[in-house]
Amino acid sequence: MNPASFLAELRELLPADAIVSRQSTLPAWECDGLSAMKRVPLAVVLPTAESEVQAVLRLCLRHGIPVVPRGAGTGLSGGALPHEQGIVLSLARMKSILELNPLLRTARVQPGVRNLSVSQAARPWGLYYAPDPSSQIACTIGGNVAENSGGVHCLKYGLTVHNIQSLRLVCMDGEILTLGGTSPDSAGYDLTALLTGSEGLLGIVTEVTLRLLPLPEHTRLVMAAFNSTHQAADAVSRIIAAGIIPAGLEMMDNPAIRAAEDFVHAGYPVDASAILLCEVDGAMAEVEARTSQIDSLLRDSGASHIRHAETEEQRNLLWKGRKSAFPAVGRLAPDYYCMDGSIPRRKLAEVLDGIEQLSRQYGLAVANVFHAGDGNLHPLILYDANQPGELERAESFGADILALSVAVGGSITGEHGVGLEKIDQMCLQYQADEMACFHAIKRAFDPAGLLNPGKAIPELHRCAELSAMHVHQGQVPFPGLERF
Repeated sequence: MNPASFLAELRELLPADAIVSRQSTLPAWECDGLSAMKRVPLAVVLPTAESEVQAVLRLCLRHGIPVVPRGAGTGLSGGALPHEQGIVLSLARMKSILELNPLLRTARVQPGVRNLSVSQAARPWGLYYAPDPSSQIACTIGGNVAENSGGVHCLKYGLTVHNIQSLRLVCMDGEILTLGGTSPDSAGYDLTALLTGSEGLLGIVTEVTLRLLPLPEHTRLVMAAFNSTHQAADAVSRIIAAGIIPAGLEMMDNPAIRAAEDFVHAGYPVDASAILLCEVDGAMAEVEARTSQIDSLLRDSGASHIRHAETEEQRNLLWKGRKSAFPAVGRLAPDYYCMDGSIPRRKLAEVLDGIEQLSRQYGLAVANVFHAGDGNLHPLILYDANQPGELERAESFGADILALSVAVGGSITGEHGVGLEKIDQMCLQYQADEMACFHAIKRAFDPAGLLNPGKAIPELHRCAELSAMHVHQGQVPFPGLERF
């Protein structure tokens, strides 16, 4: 690799303002939302058209330059962490809504379009885009596709993968593929689903056709307070067991409640051990019947207080508190480490007890905010990176939470992806033959291995090294979790 020669050719392909290579400017792209990991890339490229993406990838392939795709940089797993000898390919300038078709209920967009912008554009036609991550005001559709993002309404309406009709992407060799189509189903393998959540390892998405939904006729949000997290977890189980699929079913524990209330003033009961936010939508008769049924189930689970949002303003404020939980918790400590494990709903109380046990073991406080309806946990571990050893303790604490999630039958991620942050924990969840299959898929799309290298899928020798290390030390992979 000759960086000077590569940069010279790159400047011949793109306008001057589409290339950032000054050392004083590059640190702006040194990390994503996982700020504990930082690297400075060789250069940052900001194309405005698919043809420019195609030309850049072909040039990188010829020079053997790694390519790290990036959306808005809101990811929390180090998926957009740069490669020191590679470029960051930012899709931020490809931000046009190319077509909005109210009849087909679709929106065809470029990857740099913000998540919230789609619903804002569709609203005059009585439509919206369902996936709504907490960062929806900033995160982009391309990033949502890369991570298979969810949001507070994913329980009923699904993740990004369930709301995509087709993708257009550029492969590392410049070949353009269109996956999916305009019909509800396509012949052959579901490659659209394969690409969704692939974290930029297989291709660069340049266009996405999204499914839009009609705005609900009526919506009702119920907030319930509990004197224990066990009661709240029991309420979640009761609601789902009753055959009710709420539009959203979210849970926050006391530290998260207090932080969000101080930050947003949403009207949360700060003395509660936990709260649930349960939203139902649909026809008025259905909403009324479901709300009455949910109220009864909440009382049966020991809810100390139940409140209905009486106006749209109250509803939006209650959701704002939940969606602002991450920045709100950031006011409690100099730093926090956000985890993202998924567990079976029936294990909620058990896992929360395990997290509390680990909190005492590591001497670090934790606030829990999560999509209770589908068991997607977001524990926020509080620490101070300026204190020697605290970052390492927080990382070990987080690793044990992921191990606990797997031990009870869950997964190391629900919507944040693996990136670099959880790559070692992939060895805990998957066997060597499964990992070999992942690598085979990667080689089929990217034989040179230049797309986001070192992310999401560990090399098999790394898993062997981790296993050997624990055996040598006479440890289970994650000490202290034997009872799970």
